[in-house]
Parts: sequence; structure tokens; C-alpha cells
Amino acid sequence: MAGTRERGRAIRSFILAHVGAHGNDIGQVCAAHYGISRQAVNKHLRRLVVHGLLTARGATRNRHYSLTVLTREKFWVQLTEGVNEDAVWRTKIGPLLSDLPQRTREIWQYGFTEMLNNAIDHSSGTCVVIDVTRNAVGARITLWDDGEGIFRKIARELGLDDERHAVLELAKGKLTTDPENHTGEGIFFTSRLFDHFDILSHEVFFSHDSATQEDWILESRSTSYSTLVFLELANDTDKILGQVFDEYTADEGYAFSKTVVPVSLVRYGDEALISRSQAKRLLTRFDRFKTVLLDFKGVEQIGQGFADEVFRVFARAHPNVDLIPINTNKPVQAMIRHAGGPA
Repeated sequence: MAGTRERGRAIRSFILAHVGAHGNDIGQVCAAHYGISRQAVNKHLRRLVVHGLLTARGATRNRHYSLTVLTREKFWVQLTEGVNEDAVWRTKIGPLLSDLPQRTREIWQYGFTEMLNNAIDHSSGTCVVIDVTRNAVGARITLWDDGEGIFRKIARELGLDDERHAVLELAKGKLTTDPENHTGEGIFFTSRLFDHFDILSHEVFFSHDSATQEDWILESRSTSYSTLVFLELANDTDKILGQVFDEYTADEGYAFSKTVVPVSLVRYGDEALISRSQAKRLLTRFDRFKTVLLDFKGVEQIGQGFADEVFRVFARAHPNVDLIPINTNKPVQAMIRHAGGPA
């Protein structure tokens, strides 16, 4: 009997985990996965609907299932002097997530307070709108401020000629326009902690997907958002805050000494990575790290000048920085070897 109950819970957990991608055919997908009949799956679907975890729409043959929104709260925080991100977390956000496992709450507290603090200290805005949504699988929080826009401000203050360059710098970590009061680590670690991390600011959209470890820069047609930050995390995440910090810090302490840089963020659209100027843009601030993992995922080839600037010129000038290429294909490996680098 206990085995039957456990199997039933496993089936329902599978449905909840996969219904987002299979709203129209979740019954078929579940039946195939467990080797059971559609009728048996339908019993579990009905149970989830009765318990308010799933919402069903449409006739029997065209039924569409989706996760039911269990919590939806929206708050306005005025960015006046004295506003404190910890107080907002403690009084507004934390209570909505109080039933989650401790490791999940710790990640939410870190990520939310870091993102709200960025708006308080850097946005030059007057208000932040916070939206919290929960379902049976996970939670989602968005923060929108009416300030200058994160990429626009970074580009202006650092003298960058394009807002997309600001995304690359943020992806590296250790970037701040206020070094006296900030380390520039918050966005980097937050992007690694959450399942989905997105920033939309004016015409630029940056996205990091934890499952694929992929970063994207996209052009957005929307100019209405100064800065919109999107955080999403599974309720039963196996990530642990301290372990993610350890992955990028030195053995002797919590110095942020290691980073992973998506090389694809250097290019615009499908342009080739061939020039030394592209390489120099990639290499900016690498000297602040001991180890830089250069992630070549999605990069089909690189030019001789690009490779030479990275793996010969920079490497010789900065022998204390360990450049490690990862996710390289054969043409990229060959060019790196040609430049004298590891491949």
C-alpha cells in the first residue's frame, strides 16, 4: 500500500514538473513515461485539479492543463531615504515564502535583497514595483524600477559605446559603478543561483538559464522598462547558497577569484569573432580574477587575431591569470593551439 502511495505521489510530481512544457499532451507524456494507461493518468490529473494545483481548460479532447497560481501579491516600494531591502524582505516577501525549505528561502533572501539594493543604490528611480507569484512547483519574483536603466547607466559611467557591452561586463562579475560601497558580485551570484534570471532594460534583454548554463543578449522592441529583473526558482531546488559561493571563490577564503565568461556575448547577432578589438572587449577586467573559464558554447569558430590577443598577448602579460577554454569545438581548439593556448 505504501508503495502504491509513493508511486502515486511520484506520478503527480512528474505531472506538475512537466505540465508547463506539455499543457496539451501531459496525459500522453506521463502515460508513456510510467508505462500506464491514459485513464490512470487522468485520475491523477483530476486529483490535482480538485486540490487546486492544476487548472484545466477546454473540452475533453482538447483539454489544456496549467499550474494554478496559488499566490499573487504586488507591492510598491518608494525609493525614499532610509528604505531598507532587509525590511522589505522581512515584512513583505519572506512571509510569502515561509513554508519553503530553508535552502530555498536562503537563496530567495540573497537574490531578492541584492536586486532590491541595486535599485535603491543605483537606479536613480523613485519607485520599485515587486510582483510575487507562486504555484505548486516554484516561485517567481519580478522587480521593476523607473530609474535610468541598468545597462544604460553602466555604459554611461564606464564609457562603453554600446549598452550590450554592459551585459558582457555584468556576466563577468566584479562590476560596480560604486566601488567604495559595492563589490559588484550580487548580479553575478544571483544569476547563478536562480533557475531563470533575466534583465530587460530599454532595448536590451539579458537572460541566464541555469539548466543549460547559457547566457543570451537579445534585442527588445520594448523601451518601456527602465530595469525589469525576473527571478525564478523551484521550490525543491537542490542548490545551496554556500556551495555556489564556494564554486567561484578561492580555497583560502571568500575572495571572488573565479568566473565563467560566455564568449558568445562579445558578438552581435551572428557576427564572427575575428578581431583583436573584440578580444580586448572580452578581456576587460580579467586581471581581477585568478581563474577565468572561457565558455565557447555556441561559438563555431574564432579568428587568428582574436585567439592571438587572448591566448598569447594577454596570457603573456598576465601570467597569474589562468585562462581555461571550455565547450570548444575542433576548429576553435585548433585556433587556440595555434595561438599557443590550451585547448
